[in-house]
Amino acid sequence: MTNMRKLPLSKLIILTSLFFVLFYNYAFFTNTLKFYSDIGFLLSLAVVLWAFILLLLTLVCTRWTTKPILIITLIISSLTAYFMDSYNIVIDRDMIENILQTNIHESLDLINFKLFLYLLFLGILPSYFILKSKIEYDSFRTKIKTVLLSLVLIFATVFLFGKYYTSFFRAHKPLRYSTNPTFWIYSIGKFLNSNITDNSPFKQIATDAKVTELEGEDDNHTELVILVIGEAARADHFSLNGYSKETNPLLKKEDIINFSNMYSCGTSTAVSVPCMFSIFDKPDFSYKKGKNTENILDVLTHTKYIDILWRDNNSDSKGVADRVEFEDYKNPKTNPICDVECRDEGMLAGLDNYIKEHKNRDILIVLHQMGNHGPAYYKRYPKEFEKFKPVCKTNQLENCTEEEISNAYDNALLYTDYFLSKVINFLKNYNNSYETAMIYISDHGESLGENGVYLHGLPYFIAPENQTHVGAFIWLGKEITKEVDIDKLKQINDKEYSHDNLFHTLLGIFEVNSKVYLPNMDILANTVKR
Repeated sequence: MTNMRKLPLSKLIILTSLFFVLFYNYAFFTNTLKFYSDIGFLLSLAVVLWAFILLLLTLVCTRWTTKPILIITLIISSLTAYFMDSYNIVIDRDMIENILQTNIHESLDLINFKLFLYLLFLGILPSYFILKSKIEYDSFRTKIKTVLLSLVLIFATVFLFGKYYTSFFRAHKPLRYSTNPTFWIYSIGKFLNSNITDNSPFKQIATDAKVTELEGEDDNHTELVILVIGEAARADHFSLNGYSKETNPLLKKEDIINFSNMYSCGTSTAVSVPCMFSIFDKPDFSYKKGKNTENILDVLTHTKYIDILWRDNNSDSKGVADRVEFEDYKNPKTNPICDVECRDEGMLAGLDNYIKEHKNRDILIVLHQMGNHGPAYYKRYPKEFEKFKPVCKTNQLENCTEEEISNAYDNALLYTDYFLSKVINFLKNYNNSYETAMIYISDHGESLGENGVYLHGLPYFIAPENQTHVGAFIWLGKEITKEVDIDKLKQINDKEYSHDNLFHTLLGIFEVNSKVYLPNMDILANTVKR
């Protein structure tokens, strides 16, 4: 290596750009082949992508930046190539947010030998070559020639295949989301713009919120509500919704109101959880708005009559519980039920003491599940819940059959059924002293290999329904059923609802008056007995 001739920078960038096109864009060309079969057009796409990467690298690579930029780009692109090739996901702004909020336990589920091979051959080895290379840096004139060559190639190629590019840019915009490294670079820029440049003041809402008794109400019971936030639980795998496998054997015995048409606000936890607690509806929600505005937990706190506890067995609350009492239950020090990982049912431990300590107060307890977090579904349940077989026992889902993936996923749902039935039975102990209720709603759904797509996180407008149609239901204790007409509620349970309804439904169930409350968004509002 030390006796190597100097490699001209322009040649290095040309070869690196070609390397990116040939070895990092399998997902892009595979997806494009579903819509275009013309070989000439596919070759033109390769030329345009090569010229565009060449243009970008020429503009940013200098004597001081070349090696760091190329090495970082190669390393990251090797990882994005693995995830796009293996799970057919998209690395957009929301996925960047999700990645940054993923904890070490979740990250370990994604590591395997195939990922190491991608990192080694597409990241480490080419990076080592660049690190050891002696580079002859180009003159300014050479850089200008390279830039002009790139632009000419791009415009000439697009002009020659204009009829294809018209539909490519207009009708098949999502195809560009798979280009590597260009789209993840764009996504990081978009993420940084929405976070680093954000100087928006934090906004309080609904400071007028007050708890009021329903007019004509005889009892003066306080509320005890448990809100369970599910993880990656798609509606069509609930036997409550007609799924062929019995994934809800315990819940079907309970008097629950199942919402069969509930849709999520996003396709990832990082988006859906802040959005469902936000005052903004889905079209108006953004990460920036959610971060800089109080949520429903803050509004309930403003009443000075409602105590809130958030227990988390997932990554975290995504900022939602920053201003309320928070307890981490992924830790064996707090969660008494841990084997290969800490179990959701451990979040029920010690809740009796919490309720006793907050006597004569309304209480909202949020339990954030590990649920069906992928891709290692086989880890999401204790061994005794492995009812559906054969099971996919690897995080390399592409190596399993759809039946094996589905069975592992359904076993995890079976454990969730058990956990939720335990929550209901826990609340039954307080039926005589509180108005009890449990609300369950999943943050998003999951793709299990349909059309080669796995996991979740696709941009919402191209995401399949199995990533947005989520499991949801409510259970009401005997004191609340004196106030709510269950027959009326059952008549509207098949209507289409979304995460947008949660904010106002929580205000309604806690009998909170505020100018922000919208009765038409409260699922229970029209069922209250007057």
